[in-house]
This record gives sequence, structure tokens and C-alpha cells, in this order.
Amino acid sequence: MMTTTGLAAAYATTSRPVLLVADRGMAGEAEAAIAQAGCRLLQRIGWDMLPQRLGEPALRPLLMVEAAGVASDLLDAALARLEGYAAALDLPMVVSFAEAQIDQIAALMTQRDALLLCDPVPLERVLALAVAARPGDAFTLGDSLRENEGARLQRLNDEVARIAEILARLARSEAMPSHDAFDLADRHRGYDPGPATGDQRVDPQEVRRVIHLRRLRAKFFDAFGQGLFEDPAWDMLLDLYAAALEGRQVSVSSLCIAAAVAPTTALRWIAKMTDVGLLVRHPDPVDRRRAFMALSPQAAEAMRGYMLAARRVEGAAV
Repeated sequence: MMTTTGLAAAYATTSRPVLLVADRGMAGEAEAAIAQAGCRLLQRIGWDMLPQRLGEPALRPLLMVEAAGVASDLLDAALARLEGYAAALDLPMVVSFAEAQIDQIAALMTQRDALLLCDPVPLERVLALAVAARPGDAFTLGDSLRENEGARLQRLNDEVARIAEILARLARSEAMPSHDAFDLADRHRGYDPGPATGDQRVDPQEVRRVIHLRRLRAKFFDAFGQGLFEDPAWDMLLDLYAAALEGRQVSVSSLCIAAAVAPTTALRWIAKMTDVGLLVRHPDPVDRRRAFMALSPQAAEAMRGYMLAARRVEGAAV
């Protein structure tokens, strides 16, 4: 059986140098993941030394950032510097952080292609490094500017298939439970309800009822395994639509909870749904360490049409 190191190294195909940003006490798991992913540690820089030492490496490394436990004020300035450095040199970036830092990281990280890992287990670090280190594949900077929507989705689906295969093999070899990778492919519709009329309104309680029924379904089928009905994209669309009808704002961390999957998985969904125009991000005008997510106007209208159509279909299973 191929080991975790062998699988990740085969995927990465190159011993890419990694610049690790981490304090000494937090570097152990990251350094182990770098070796297992078939990469090599070029240099470790502590957070307090980042301004003086960031430009030292002459190579174009992969940036691995361990942000858990870093003070908020220090993280603000350091992430801005790291993002500028990555953008200037077109470098891939992997950022690990604690769940309590979700809102701050999501607000500060403007690079759509950075891989965000929330409270990752060791194998998640390995997989992320292997993906980021592979030349020419997804998650390289600037892709969203060079590709049209259809090409990006196809490319995403191809990448997801590769990652899902690696995750499955890692799970079998290490007995690690994995969250299925996502697929944003179009779903076929078997029913055409017709256009919604402009004067019809959706009550937020209707949407909350749909959310409640989804949670109720999962509750009664938990005995068959957790995550059986995971559908983070739909859960987030429902939550954001209900919030819009109620006039509430939804933070990134709250949206991750609504997705009902691991935070790392939810953050990937948020990034990709933003890329394809379903979601929009609004910075908090009071606290720049927080951002709010909302449906795009097109997505809100699509949700309205869906809810009205479901209302008209008697006995529809939503």
C-alpha cells in the first residue's frame, strides 16, 4: 500500500521549496506536512521577524502560513504583507488558522486562490501542500482573470476529481474520515414551474421551515453515518436568503456554521460560490477584521423563484 508521503509526493511531482511562516512552537506539524507532501523547507520565519526577513529567499517558494495563536494586531499587518508578497511574485499560499479566527482571516485574505485550512488535521495540511505545489493545476494566482466561467467550472471539477481520489486513498491508508470534495456541476431540472410573478413575496418563515426540515431529516438518519445529506452550497443559499428577507447580515463564521460541514470545506465553497457570482462579500464598515456575505442579486432572484415554485407544487419534497 502506498504511504501518505508517497501519495502526496506523486501528486506534487516536484520538490517545491516552502517558506514557512510560523512561530517555533507551532512549526512542528507544518514541517512534518512539508516533508510528507514531497516539498522541502526553504526557511522558517517567525511572525515577529516577518518584516525584516520576508524578502530574503531568492527562489519563488510556496508560502505556508500557520496563523493559529497569533495576536490579532500582529496578524492584521503580517497577512497584508504576505498577500502583497505573494501577489507580486505570483506565489501559491496555504494558510492554517483556528476556528476563532475565521472572520478575521476571511476578511483579510483577498486572494481567492489561497488555500484556507481551519483547524486542519495533519493529512489536510499534506493534501493542501501537494495541491498548491503542483505546477499548472488549480489554485494558481490569477486564474479567475484568464478563464471564462465555463472553463473555470470545468477546471474546478477536474481538480476536485483528483483531490477526491487522493483523499479517498489517504483515508483508506490512514483511516482518516474525509469530507467529500465538492462538485459545482449543473444539476438537471426535471420540473419547470414557470416564471414567478413580480408581486409574489416569500416569507422568511417559509425558508426557515425548509432549513428545519433539512436538519430534521439528518437527525433521523444519523444512525447511518454523519454527513449523509451534506449539501453546503444549498444550506448556505437558504441561510443567506432567509437572512436577506429578515434584514440581517451574515458573517463568514456564521455562514460556515450554516453550511453544516467542516469550516475548511465551507470556506472553499464560499470562495467558489463567490467566484461564479452566487455570493458577494461586503466588508464590515466598523470592524475591518470581519466581512459579511450575501446573495448576489441574481442568486436572490433565483432563490425567490425556487421558493415560489416549491410553494405551488403541492406536496413537493424540498
